[in-house]
Amino acid sequence: MSYRVAVVGATGAVGREMLKTLAERNFPVKEVAAVASGRSAGAQVSFGESVLTVQSLEKFDFTGWDIGLFSPGASVSAVHAPRAAQAGCLVIDNTSHFRMEPDVPLVVPEVNPQALARIRRGIIANPNCSTIQMVVALKPLHDRFGVRRVVVATYQSVSGAGKEGMDELWAESRAVFVNDPVKPEHFTKQIAFNVIPHIDRFMDDGSTKEEWKMTVETRKILDPEIKVFATCVRVPVFIGHAEAVHVEFAQPISVGEARAVLRAAPGVTVLDEREDGGYVTPLDAQGEDATFVSRIRRDPTVEHGLAFWCVSDNLRKGAALNAVQIAETVVAQGLLARPAA
Repeated sequence: MSYRVAVVGATGAVGREMLKTLAERNFPVKEVAAVASGRSAGAQVSFGESVLTVQSLEKFDFTGWDIGLFSPGASVSAVHAPRAAQAGCLVIDNTSHFRMEPDVPLVVPEVNPQALARIRRGIIANPNCSTIQMVVALKPLHDRFGVRRVVVATYQSVSGAGKEGMDELWAESRAVFVNDPVKPEHFTKQIAFNVIPHIDRFMDDGSTKEEWKMTVETRKILDPEIKVFATCVRVPVFIGHAEAVHVEFAQPISVGEARAVLRAAPGVTVLDEREDGGYVTPLDAQGEDATFVSRIRRDPTVEHGLAFWCVSDNLRKGAALNAVQIAETVVAQGLLARPAA
């Protein structure tokens, strides 16, 4: 069987990565549509060896399309994802809009594929990029030792803020080198040669929305009893998120046991050599599908404590790859009501 797939937000960094990932993984497509806002209509994007002409989202008819991979921004998905679902197109949405709605599955295929059985509105949510890589690493440890509490600090690349964030880092870096004035536009402070402990808007308790997302999404995906405290930081890296994760378990756990469990886990690659360069950085993870775990250590400050360093390409596993893997799982589970002939 083959399927008609519409990629919405096709001109953005994640949308382009979705098209690339569909082609690389040989997803069984009969037809692919590149869809974006009206101002991008007529532009061209690559799909494998083909070139697609971008169609206007406002005018696009989802009738007869099997899967919609959405990454156009939350406010746009809020309008057009239900419209697509009502037309019979199964939406896999990469924005934050539907993630915490109780009747929308929030899915990481290596972690909770069973949640796909609860599709009710024709919409599946792709989790936040920083949440995805963390729960991929936590899932096998939780199954074996029981995660009680997680304290995480993230080091998130500017591509998490889209093309505008990447352009701003490039422009500011150039300005610094040629001694031009630096004028932040997308970020609240200069991001070049700096770090910013602020992602998304501030909430009443002093946390940012990004930190809140990591907390509530981890509970929805993995276990509602897990306590999570996050500090999310934007760093001057183009692609790849890193996280320093400190975990308290219900059961005793050793470094050796953790390494063995993680090495056997789907989607995880352990590179943990206690020597110079024996760990993974965001630059190493660019273009890779895995969630990498390094720097595994016992945390003696809490009972049954463990710390590790976690890195992933946020445009791939943190967004496009996870969405395509959801589509692959949906197909494997026979959940598409109307495959194309």
